[in-house]
Amino acid sequence: MKTIILEKVKSTEKVVRQIEIENILVFVVDRAVNKFEIKAEVEDLFDVKVEKVRTHTLKNKKLAYVKLKSEFPAMDLATKLGMM
Repeated sequence: MKTIILEKVKSTEKVVRQIEIENILVFVVDRAVNKFEIKAEVEDLFDVKVEKVRTHTLKNKKLAYVKLKSEFPAMDLATKLGMM
C-alpha cells in the first residue's frame, strides 16, 4: 500500500504570490519524507514536472516548496485544487 506524503495545500497571501510570480506551490508534508519522495509524489499525482523542491521544518510540521517547470503553470494546478 502506498502512503500519501502530501497532507494539505497551504493557501495564504504569500503562497498565492509565490504561485503567481515564482511558479511555486506549498504543501504541508509528513516530517519523515525527503525531497525526492515529495518530487515523485507531486509528479505522479498531478502529472507535472518538478524543477526543484525546498523544505522547511517548522515545529511539528514540514513545508515543501515545490517549483514547477515553466511549461507547467502553478496557477493552473492551484485552480484545479480549488485554491484560486
